Amino acid sequence: MSSTRTEQDSLGTREVPAEAYYGIQSLRAKENFPVSGLRPSRTMIRSYGWLKAACARANLELKALDERRAEAIMAAALELADGRHDTDIVVDVFQAGAGTSLHMNVNEVLANRALELMGRARGDYAEVGPNDHPNRGQSTNDTFPSAAQVAILLAFRDLKGAVAQLATSLRTKGAEFAKMPKAGRTHLKDAMPVTLGQEFHAYASVLDHLLEVIPPVELALAEIPLGGSAVGTGINTAPGFRALAVRHYAELAGLPLRSARDPFETMQSRLPMALASSWLRNLATELIRIANDLRLLSSGPATGLDEIRLPEIQPGSSIMPAKVNPSAAECLDMIAFHVIGADHATSLAVQEGQLEINVMMPLATFEIMFSATILTNYLPVFARTCVDGITANSAILEQYLLASTALATILTPRFGYLKVAELIHEAERTGVPVAELLVKKGLMTAPDVEDALGKSKLLALTEPVR
Repeated sequence: MSSTRTEQDSLGTREVPAEAYYGIQSLRAKENFPVSGLRPSRTMIRSYGWLKAACARANLELKALDERRAEAIMAAALELADGRHDTDIVVDVFQAGAGTSLHMNVNEVLANRALELMGRARGDYAEVGPNDHPNRGQSTNDTFPSAAQVAILLAFRDLKGAVAQLATSLRTKGAEFAKMPKAGRTHLKDAMPVTLGQEFHAYASVLDHLLEVIPPVELALAEIPLGGSAVGTGINTAPGFRALAVRHYAELAGLPLRSARDPFETMQSRLPMALASSWLRNLATELIRIANDLRLLSSGPATGLDEIRLPEIQPGSSIMPAKVNPSAAECLDMIAFHVIGADHATSLAVQEGQLEINVMMPLATFEIMFSATILTNYLPVFARTCVDGITANSAILEQYLLASTALATILTPRFGYLKVAELIHEAERTGVPVAELLVKKGLMTAPDVEDALGKSKLLALTEPVR
């Protein structure tokens, strides 16, 4: 048997590996774009498989495809969704505009697998043609963004679970540290006391808020342009195809998908992708802040804050013995930095939409999916290897709390702002604590000072004013 088969497209003929399900257009794209070696995500391929099965079913019901072809295409599409043909998706994530290369890669795989299921030879496109049958009533322009938005919805479903898990770990630490007062800091300078628990509970709270604002993003992603065909008019689709295909797609994906209210908008604009990317950027921004706080609070031990201790998960230096770094928090920072960069790339791609189509969809899709994937993969690891094992250095917390000159703020209602500022400056200049100065200057008795600045009073100060 020959190791190749001859295929023809509008540009000529080429030899394609005989065993391949992909065809001539995929081969051209593979050769034209040897960029990154990265292939579309499993989730994106699954989403495209479901979309193609939904469209074949709709075309069958509308008599736009005969039963034999439609059943074979649906079977092949569900195999693609299940991961059975991933090795035949050969197009790089950086490819020709709009995603035509990936779309045709999918169409060729489905056509050749359908032919095989029908007992015909691969490449017998007169019987099942990539452009004519798996693609009946469809275009890259409506299928690629639809599959991409479904893939993002599926990725966000997993990511939300990872964010919630991290929030739970932080909240658990907040409860554990609830009765540990410490020096607060604003502008990195001494400020009024808080508890270590309040700091950690606030970290959890912001993640809760991020989860609360995601439903509108998901609502936008669920409105898809499928059925709009090339420009939104639904050219070459059977009457009723748009609604039927979307309904079947929603059933296969298990998502509340709906047809675009304005099919022309969803051809032109990739606003749902921009919203998704923006949410990822906001998540990354908060994660950086949290990771950097943990790095700062655990700095030292001899020359830093050393208020908390992070789990020691690996040696931190090739030259300094016993040095252990905040490796988990550093990794989280790097992931979040990448997400922020990916958002910028996505923003550029989204604004590059021109007239009836955005040709930069593959880039936006890749950046969002990759960002969601690396966050989903790492946040549970960060919760387990870092947050869950954090311990408090209670001795240092107490030492810093009692040494903070900012505590004198408590005395402002009694002595006035300027007098208290004078005492603080003198304490900082002389090294004599404010409590001692108050007694030394006859401003307060020792018992009064204890009542005003003692540990029980400081703990009470950490309670929010109602």
